[in-house]
Amino acid sequence: MTTSTSSSSTRVPAWLWLSVVVLVTINLRPFLTAPGPLGHTIQQATGMDLRSFSWLTLLPMALMGIGGWLAPSALLRLGALTSICGSLLLIALGCALRMVPAGTATGSLLIATAGLCGAGVALVQGTMPGLIKRQSPHNVALMMGLYSAALMGGGALGAQISPLAMQWGLGWQPSLAIWAIPVLLALPLAWRALSLMHAKTPAMSATPHAPAASSGSDNSTGWLFRRRRTWLLLLSFGLMNGGYGSTVAWLAPFYQTHGWTATQSGSLLAILSIAQAASALAMPALAGRNVDRRLWMVLALLMQVIGFAGLALWPDAMPTLNAILLGMGLGGCFSLFMLVALDHLPSPTQAGALSSLMQGGGFILAALAPLIMAQLHELSGSWTSGWLYQATVAALVLVLVTRFNPKHYARVLAA
Repeated sequence: MTTSTSSSSTRVPAWLWLSVVVLVTINLRPFLTAPGPLGHTIQQATGMDLRSFSWLTLLPMALMGIGGWLAPSALLRLGALTSICGSLLLIALGCALRMVPAGTATGSLLIATAGLCGAGVALVQGTMPGLIKRQSPHNVALMMGLYSAALMGGGALGAQISPLAMQWGLGWQPSLAIWAIPVLLALPLAWRALSLMHAKTPAMSATPHAPAASSGSDNSTGWLFRRRRTWLLLLSFGLMNGGYGSTVAWLAPFYQTHGWTATQSGSLLAILSIAQAASALAMPALAGRNVDRRLWMVLALLMQVIGFAGLALWPDAMPTLNAILLGMGLGGCFSLFMLVALDHLPSPTQAGALSSLMQGGGFILAALAPLIMAQLHELSGSWTSGWLYQATVAALVLVLVTRFNPKHYARVLAA
Protein backbone atom coordinates (compact mmCIF):
# COMPACT_ATOMS: atom_id res chain seq x y z
CA MET A 1 0.00 0.00 0.00
CA THR A 2 1.25 3.44 -0.84
CA THR A 3 0.90 6.11 1.78
CA SER A 4 1.00 9.62 0.45
CA THR A 5 1.03 12.92 2.21
CA SER A 6 1.88 16.40 1.14
CA SER A 7 5.40 17.65 1.02
CA SER A 8 4.55 20.04 3.85
CA SER A 9 3.15 17.27 6.08
CA THR A 10 4.99 14.66 8.08
CA ARG A 11 4.69 11.23 6.48
CA VAL A 12 2.43 8.82 8.33
CA PRO A 13 3.80 5.24 8.28
CA ALA A 14 1.63 2.94 6.18
CA TRP A 15 1.16 0.44 9.02
CA LEU A 16 0.05 3.19 11.38
CA TRP A 17 -2.44 4.68 8.94
CA LEU A 18 -3.86 1.24 8.16
CA SER A 19 -4.22 0.48 11.87
CA VAL A 20 -5.96 3.78 12.55
CA VAL A 21 -8.46 3.29 9.72
CA VAL A 22 -9.38 -0.17 11.03
CA LEU A 23 -9.35 0.46 14.78
CA VAL A 24 -11.18 3.77 14.64
CA THR A 25 -13.79 2.60 12.15
CA ILE A 26 -14.54 -0.67 13.95
CA ASN A 27 -15.85 1.41 16.88
CA LEU A 28 -18.52 3.21 14.84
CA ARG A 29 -21.22 0.52 14.86
CA PRO A 30 -21.25 -1.68 18.03
CA PHE A 31 -23.38 0.83 19.97
CA LEU A 32 -25.93 0.66 17.13
CA THR A 33 -26.15 -3.13 16.69
CA ALA A 34 -25.93 -4.13 20.36
CA PRO A 35 -29.46 -3.08 21.50
CA GLY A 36 -31.40 -5.09 18.88
CA PRO A 37 -30.73 -8.59 20.28
CA LEU A 38 -31.38 -7.25 23.81
CA GLY A 39 -34.57 -5.52 22.70
CA HIS A 40 -37.05 -7.62 24.70
CA THR A 41 -35.05 -7.22 27.92
CA ILE A 42 -34.54 -3.47 27.33
CA GLN A 43 -38.24 -2.92 26.61
CA GLN A 44 -39.24 -4.78 29.76
CA ALA A 45 -36.78 -2.77 31.88
CA THR A 46 -37.58 0.64 30.41
CA GLY A 47 -41.19 0.33 29.25
CA MET A 48 -40.28 1.34 25.67
CA ASP A 49 -42.71 0.39 22.89
CA LEU A 50 -41.62 -0.43 19.34
CA ARG A 51 -41.71 3.17 18.13
CA SER A 52 -39.70 4.38 21.12
CA PHE A 53 -37.21 1.56 20.67
CA SER A 54 -36.76 2.52 17.01
CA TRP A 55 -35.28 5.82 18.22
CA LEU A 56 -32.18 3.93 19.36
CA THR A 57 -31.44 3.58 15.64
CA LEU A 58 -33.32 6.59 14.26
CA LEU A 59 -31.69 9.30 16.38
CA PRO A 60 -28.02 8.31 15.90
CA MET A 61 -28.54 7.82 12.16
CA ALA A 62 -30.20 11.23 11.87
CA LEU A 63 -27.34 12.81 13.80
CA MET A 64 -24.87 11.00 11.56
CA GLY A 65 -26.62 12.73 8.69
CA ILE A 66 -26.58 16.20 10.23
CA GLY A 67 -22.98 15.72 11.31
CA GLY A 68 -22.06 14.58 7.84
CA TRP A 69 -23.18 17.93 6.46
CA LEU A 70 -21.21 19.76 9.14
CA ALA A 71 -18.10 17.60 8.77
CA PRO A 72 -16.39 19.58 5.96
CA SER A 73 -16.68 22.84 7.92
CA ALA A 74 -15.60 21.15 11.15
CA LEU A 75 -12.57 19.67 9.41
CA LEU A 76 -11.56 23.06 8.03
CA ARG A 77 -11.96 24.80 11.39
CA LEU A 78 -10.82 22.12 13.84
CA GLY A 79 -8.55 19.89 11.81
CA ALA A 80 -8.55 16.10 11.59
CA LEU A 81 -6.88 15.59 14.97
CA THR A 82 -9.46 17.47 17.02
CA SER A 83 -12.43 16.31 14.92
CA ILE A 84 -11.73 12.59 15.05
CA CYS A 85 -10.27 12.31 18.56
CA GLY A 86 -13.02 14.51 20.00
CA SER A 87 -15.59 12.34 18.24
CA LEU A 88 -14.11 9.18 19.73
CA LEU A 89 -14.45 10.70 23.18
CA LEU A 90 -18.14 11.42 22.50
CA ILE A 91 -18.72 7.80 21.46
CA ALA A 92 -16.96 6.53 24.58
CA LEU A 93 -19.02 8.87 26.77
CA GLY A 94 -22.29 7.80 25.16
CA CYS A 95 -21.48 4.12 25.70
CA ALA A 96 -20.27 4.64 29.26
CA LEU A 97 -23.42 6.54 30.26
CA ARG A 98 -25.46 3.45 29.49
CA MET A 99 -23.97 2.06 32.71
CA VAL A 100 -26.28 3.95 35.05
CA PRO A 101 -28.05 2.84 38.25
CA ALA A 102 -30.88 0.46 37.41
CA GLY A 103 -33.50 2.67 39.04
CA THR A 104 -32.79 5.54 36.65
CA ALA A 105 -32.35 3.53 33.45
CA THR A 106 -35.18 5.14 31.52
CA GLY A 107 -35.82 4.84 27.81
CA SER A 108 -35.20 8.57 27.39
CA LEU A 109 -31.73 8.31 28.88
CA LEU A 110 -30.94 5.35 26.63
CA ILE A 111 -32.05 7.33 23.58
CA ALA A 112 -29.91 10.27 24.71
CA THR A 113 -26.83 8.03 24.90
CA ALA A 114 -27.57 6.81 21.38
CA GLY A 115 -27.65 10.46 20.32
CA LEU A 116 -24.23 11.13 21.88
CA CYS A 117 -22.74 8.15 20.08
CA GLY A 118 -24.37 9.16 16.81
CA ALA A 119 -22.98 12.68 17.09
CA GLY A 120 -19.51 11.25 17.63
CA VAL A 121 -19.77 8.85 14.71
CA ALA A 122 -20.98 11.65 12.41
CA LEU A 123 -17.73 13.59 12.24
CA VAL A 124 -15.58 10.48 11.86
CA GLN A 125 -17.71 9.20 8.97
CA GLY A 126 -17.75 12.64 7.40
CA THR A 127 -13.97 13.14 7.48
CA MET A 128 -12.44 9.68 7.08
CA PRO A 129 -13.20 9.11 3.34
CA GLY A 130 -11.52 12.39 2.35
CA LEU A 131 -8.51 11.56 4.53
CA ILE A 132 -8.31 8.12 2.92
CA LYS A 133 -8.26 9.64 -0.57
CA ARG A 134 -5.55 12.07 0.55
CA GLN A 135 -3.36 9.61 2.44
CA SER A 136 -3.79 6.63 0.08
CA PRO A 137 -4.40 8.12 -3.39
CA HIS A 138 -3.17 5.00 -5.21
CA ASN A 139 -5.21 2.58 -3.10
CA VAL A 140 -8.56 4.32 -2.70
CA ALA A 141 -10.69 1.29 -3.68
CA LEU A 142 -8.76 -1.04 -1.37
CA MET A 143 -8.79 1.39 1.55
CA MET A 144 -12.48 2.23 1.17
CA GLY A 145 -13.21 -1.49 1.11
CA LEU A 146 -11.19 -1.90 4.29
CA TYR A 147 -12.96 1.08 5.88
CA SER A 148 -16.39 -0.34 5.01
CA ALA A 149 -15.42 -3.84 6.17
CA ALA A 150 -14.24 -2.49 9.52
CA LEU A 151 -17.51 -0.58 9.85
CA MET A 152 -19.56 -3.72 9.27
CA GLY A 153 -17.20 -5.87 11.35
CA GLY A 154 -17.80 -3.58 14.31
CA GLY A 155 -21.51 -4.12 13.82
CA ALA A 156 -20.96 -7.88 13.98
CA LEU A 157 -19.07 -7.54 17.26
CA GLY A 158 -21.86 -5.49 18.82
CA ALA A 159 -24.56 -7.92 17.75
CA GLN A 160 -22.68 -10.98 19.01
CA ILE A 161 -20.77 -9.91 22.12
CA SER A 162 -23.47 -7.88 23.91
CA PRO A 163 -26.06 -10.71 24.07
CA LEU A 164 -23.30 -13.13 25.08
CA ALA A 165 -22.22 -10.75 27.85
CA MET A 166 -25.79 -10.61 29.12
CA GLN A 167 -26.06 -14.39 28.94
CA TRP A 168 -22.90 -14.64 31.05
CA GLY A 169 -24.59 -12.56 33.74
CA LEU A 170 -23.18 -9.13 33.05
CA GLY A 171 -26.62 -7.47 32.82
CA TRP A 172 -28.06 -5.57 29.88
CA GLN A 173 -26.68 -2.16 30.89
CA PRO A 174 -23.02 -3.23 31.25
CA SER A 175 -23.47 -5.30 28.08
CA LEU A 176 -24.19 -2.06 26.23
CA ALA A 177 -21.64 0.05 28.12
CA ILE A 178 -18.63 -2.21 27.43
CA TRP A 179 -18.20 -0.63 23.99
CA ALA A 180 -16.59 2.41 25.58
CA ILE A 181 -13.49 0.28 26.24
CA PRO A 182 -12.33 -0.39 22.63
CA VAL A 183 -13.00 3.25 21.74
CA LEU A 184 -10.64 4.44 24.46
CA LEU A 185 -8.05 1.86 23.39
CA ALA A 186 -8.11 3.19 19.81
CA LEU A 187 -7.81 6.83 20.88
CA PRO A 188 -4.02 7.01 21.55
CA LEU A 189 -3.21 5.41 18.19
CA ALA A 190 -5.50 7.84 16.37
CA TRP A 191 -3.95 10.75 18.24
CA ARG A 192 -0.45 9.66 17.23
CA ALA A 193 -1.25 9.21 13.54
CA LEU A 194 -3.32 12.38 13.17
CA SER A 195 -0.79 14.48 15.06
CA LEU A 196 1.70 13.58 12.33
CA MET A 197 -0.56 15.30 9.83
CA HIS A 198 -1.24 19.01 9.78
CA ALA A 199 -3.88 19.94 12.35
CA LYS A 200 -5.95 21.74 9.77
CA THR A 201 -6.95 20.31 6.40
CA PRO A 202 -6.30 23.53 4.39
CA ALA A 203 -2.61 23.23 5.27
CA MET A 204 -2.44 19.84 3.56
CA SER A 205 -1.72 19.76 -0.12
CA ALA A 206 -4.72 19.88 -2.37
CA THR A 207 -5.09 18.34 -5.76
CA PRO A 208 -5.21 21.33 -8.10
CA HIS A 209 -7.40 19.73 -10.72
CA ALA A 210 -10.80 20.71 -9.33
CA PRO A 211 -13.63 21.15 -11.83
CA ALA A 212 -14.49 24.56 -13.12
CA ALA A 213 -17.51 24.70 -10.87
CA SER A 214 -15.28 25.01 -7.85
CA SER A 215 -14.48 28.61 -8.78
CA GLY A 216 -10.78 27.76 -8.71
CA SER A 217 -10.64 27.03 -5.02
CA ASP A 218 -10.00 23.48 -3.85
CA ASN A 219 -11.57 24.29 -0.49
CA SER A 220 -14.75 25.67 -2.05
CA THR A 221 -17.45 23.02 -1.74
CA GLY A 222 -20.72 24.97 -1.46
CA TRP A 223 -21.32 24.61 -5.19
CA LEU A 224 -21.93 20.88 -4.66
CA PHE A 225 -25.36 21.69 -3.18
CA ARG A 226 -26.35 23.09 -6.57
CA ARG A 227 -25.62 19.91 -8.50
CA ARG A 228 -28.34 17.35 -9.21
CA ARG A 229 -25.78 14.58 -8.93
CA THR A 230 -25.19 15.42 -5.26
CA TRP A 231 -28.89 14.94 -4.56
CA LEU A 232 -29.08 11.75 -6.63
CA LEU A 233 -26.20 10.28 -4.64
CA LEU A 234 -27.84 11.44 -1.41
CA LEU A 235 -31.24 9.95 -2.29
CA SER A 236 -29.84 6.63 -3.49
CA PHE A 237 -27.47 6.23 -0.53
CA GLY A 238 -30.19 7.17 1.96
CA LEU A 239 -32.78 4.76 0.59
CA MET A 240 -30.24 1.94 0.44
CA ASN A 241 -28.93 2.59 3.94
CA GLY A 242 -32.47 2.58 5.32
CA GLY A 243 -32.36 -1.16 4.71
CA TYR A 244 -29.32 -1.42 6.96
CA GLY A 245 -30.97 0.66 9.69
CA SER A 246 -34.11 -1.47 9.59
CA THR A 247 -32.11 -4.69 9.69
CA VAL A 248 -30.03 -3.53 12.65
CA ALA A 249 -33.14 -2.42 14.54
CA TRP A 250 -35.57 -5.22 13.76
CA LEU A 251 -33.90 -8.42 12.50
CA ALA A 252 -33.21 -9.75 16.02
CA PRO A 253 -36.63 -8.75 17.47
CA PHE A 254 -38.26 -10.23 14.36
CA TYR A 255 -36.72 -13.64 14.91
CA GLN A 256 -37.41 -13.47 18.64
CA THR A 257 -41.11 -13.43 17.68
CA HIS A 258 -40.33 -16.75 15.95
CA GLY A 259 -39.08 -18.22 19.22
CA TRP A 260 -35.37 -17.41 18.93
CA THR A 261 -33.39 -16.37 22.01
CA ALA A 262 -31.47 -13.11 22.32
CA THR A 263 -28.17 -14.94 21.76
CA GLN A 264 -29.48 -16.84 18.72
CA SER A 265 -30.95 -13.75 17.09
CA GLY A 266 -27.80 -11.79 17.93
CA SER A 267 -25.72 -14.49 16.26
CA LEU A 268 -27.84 -14.22 13.12
CA LEU A 269 -27.33 -10.44 13.07
CA ALA A 270 -23.60 -11.04 13.60
CA ILE A 271 -23.52 -13.46 10.66
CA LEU A 272 -25.25 -10.85 8.52
CA SER A 273 -22.70 -8.24 9.66
CA ILE A 274 -19.77 -10.55 8.91
CA ALA A 275 -21.17 -11.10 5.42
CA GLN A 276 -21.45 -7.32 5.14
CA ALA A 277 -17.81 -6.90 6.12
CA ALA A 278 -16.60 -9.56 3.68
CA SER A 279 -18.60 -8.06 0.82
CA ALA A 280 -17.61 -4.50 1.74
CA LEU A 281 -13.97 -5.55 1.42
CA ALA A 282 -14.32 -7.73 -1.68
CA MET A 283 -16.65 -5.75 -3.93
CA PRO A 284 -14.57 -2.54 -4.16
CA ALA A 285 -11.51 -4.69 -4.93
CA LEU A 286 -13.40 -6.49 -7.70
CA ALA A 287 -14.94 -3.25 -8.94
CA GLY A 288 -11.52 -1.58 -8.83
CA ARG A 289 -10.62 -3.22 -12.14
CA ASN A 290 -13.04 -0.91 -13.90
CA VAL A 291 -13.94 2.69 -13.08
CA ASP A 292 -17.57 1.85 -13.94
CA ARG A 293 -18.94 0.31 -10.73
CA ARG A 294 -22.56 -0.08 -11.82
CA LEU A 295 -22.55 -3.81 -12.54
CA TRP A 296 -21.43 -4.58 -8.98
CA MET A 297 -23.89 -2.10 -7.50
CA VAL A 298 -26.76 -3.75 -9.38
CA LEU A 299 -25.61 -7.17 -8.18
CA ALA A 300 -25.48 -5.95 -4.56
CA LEU A 301 -28.95 -4.45 -4.81
CA LEU A 302 -30.38 -7.63 -6.35
CA MET A 303 -29.06 -9.49 -3.30
CA GLN A 304 -30.90 -7.03 -1.08
CA VAL A 305 -34.17 -7.48 -2.99
CA ILE A 306 -33.92 -11.27 -2.64
CA GLY A 307 -32.84 -11.06 1.01
CA PHE A 308 -35.66 -8.76 2.12
CA ALA A 309 -38.20 -10.80 0.12
CA GLY A 310 -36.88 -13.90 1.90
CA LEU A 311 -37.47 -12.30 5.30
CA ALA A 312 -41.00 -11.37 4.27
CA LEU A 313 -42.11 -14.56 2.56
CA TRP A 314 -39.88 -17.43 3.77
CA PRO A 315 -38.33 -16.31 7.09
CA ASP A 316 -37.85 -19.81 8.49
CA ALA A 317 -36.75 -21.58 5.30
CA MET A 318 -33.01 -20.77 5.29
CA PRO A 319 -32.48 -17.88 7.72
CA THR A 320 -28.67 -18.15 7.84
CA LEU A 321 -28.25 -18.33 4.07
CA ASN A 322 -30.70 -15.48 3.63
CA ALA A 323 -28.84 -13.38 6.22
CA ILE A 324 -25.56 -13.97 4.38
CA LEU A 325 -27.12 -12.97 1.05
CA LEU A 326 -28.70 -9.85 2.52
CA GLY A 327 -25.51 -8.93 4.36
CA MET A 328 -23.45 -9.25 1.17
CA GLY A 329 -25.88 -6.97 -0.62
CA LEU A 330 -25.93 -4.32 2.10
CA GLY A 331 -22.17 -4.33 2.76
CA GLY A 332 -21.10 -4.36 -0.86
CA CYS A 333 -23.52 -1.61 -1.80
CA PHE A 334 -22.39 0.63 1.07
CA SER A 335 -18.71 0.41 0.18
CA LEU A 336 -19.41 0.89 -3.53
CA PHE A 337 -21.43 4.05 -2.80
CA MET A 338 -18.52 5.40 -0.76
CA LEU A 339 -16.16 4.65 -3.64
CA VAL A 340 -18.44 6.10 -6.32
CA ALA A 341 -18.80 9.37 -4.41
CA LEU A 342 -15.00 9.71 -4.28
CA ASP A 343 -14.74 8.77 -7.98
CA HIS A 344 -16.66 11.87 -9.01
CA LEU A 345 -13.92 14.41 -8.21
CA PRO A 346 -10.10 14.31 -8.36
CA SER A 347 -9.59 16.72 -5.45
CA PRO A 348 -9.47 14.91 -2.07
CA THR A 349 -11.02 17.94 -0.36
CA GLN A 350 -13.94 18.20 -2.76
CA ALA A 351 -14.41 14.43 -3.13
CA GLY A 352 -14.47 14.17 0.67
CA ALA A 353 -17.03 16.98 0.81
CA LEU A 354 -19.24 15.22 -1.75
CA SER A 355 -19.01 12.02 0.29
CA SER A 356 -19.92 13.96 3.45
CA LEU A 357 -22.95 15.54 1.77
CA MET A 358 -24.08 12.16 0.44
CA GLN A 359 -23.71 10.57 3.87
CA GLY A 360 -25.24 13.56 5.63
CA GLY A 361 -28.53 13.70 3.79
CA GLY A 362 -28.46 9.95 3.22
CA PHE A 363 -28.31 9.07 6.91
CA ILE A 364 -31.10 11.54 7.70
CA LEU A 365 -33.26 9.80 5.11
CA ALA A 366 -32.15 6.34 6.25
CA ALA A 367 -33.03 7.17 9.86
CA LEU A 368 -36.73 7.15 8.95
CA ALA A 369 -36.72 3.52 7.79
CA PRO A 370 -36.79 1.83 11.24
CA LEU A 371 -39.67 4.10 12.28
CA ILE A 372 -41.54 3.34 9.04
CA MET A 373 -41.15 -0.37 9.71
CA ALA A 374 -42.39 0.04 13.29
CA GLN A 375 -45.41 1.93 11.98
CA LEU A 376 -46.11 -0.73 9.33
CA HIS A 377 -45.89 -3.39 12.03
CA GLU A 378 -48.37 -1.49 14.18
CA LEU A 379 -50.81 -1.12 11.28
CA SER A 380 -50.55 -4.66 9.90
CA GLY A 381 -49.72 -6.65 13.05
CA SER A 382 -46.71 -8.34 11.40
CA TRP A 383 -43.24 -7.59 10.01
CA THR A 384 -44.06 -8.87 6.51
CA SER A 385 -45.16 -5.51 5.11
CA GLY A 386 -42.01 -3.83 6.43
CA TRP A 387 -39.64 -6.31 4.80
CA LEU A 388 -41.56 -6.07 1.52
CA TYR A 389 -41.25 -2.29 1.75
CA GLN A 390 -37.47 -2.63 2.06
CA ALA A 391 -37.36 -5.00 -0.93
CA THR A 392 -39.27 -2.45 -3.01
CA VAL A 393 -36.92 0.36 -1.95
CA ALA A 394 -33.88 -1.74 -2.92
CA ALA A 395 -35.43 -2.32 -6.36
CA LEU A 396 -35.95 1.45 -6.76
CA VAL A 397 -32.31 2.17 -5.87
CA LEU A 398 -31.25 -0.45 -8.40
CA VAL A 399 -32.87 1.67 -11.10
CA LEU A 400 -31.30 4.90 -9.79
CA VAL A 401 -27.71 3.60 -9.74
CA THR A 402 -27.77 2.85 -13.47
CA ARG A 403 -27.23 6.60 -13.92
CA PHE A 404 -23.76 6.53 -12.33
CA ASN A 405 -21.83 6.42 -15.59
CA PRO A 406 -18.24 7.56 -14.91
CA LYS A 407 -17.96 9.01 -18.43
CA HIS A 408 -20.44 11.70 -17.36
CA TYR A 409 -18.98 12.62 -13.94
CA ALA A 410 -17.14 15.71 -15.17
CA ARG A 411 -20.17 16.92 -17.14
CA VAL A 412 -22.76 16.46 -14.38
CA LEU A 413 -20.56 18.33 -11.88
CA ALA A 414 -19.46 21.08 -14.26
CA ALA A 415 -20.80 24.63 -14.00
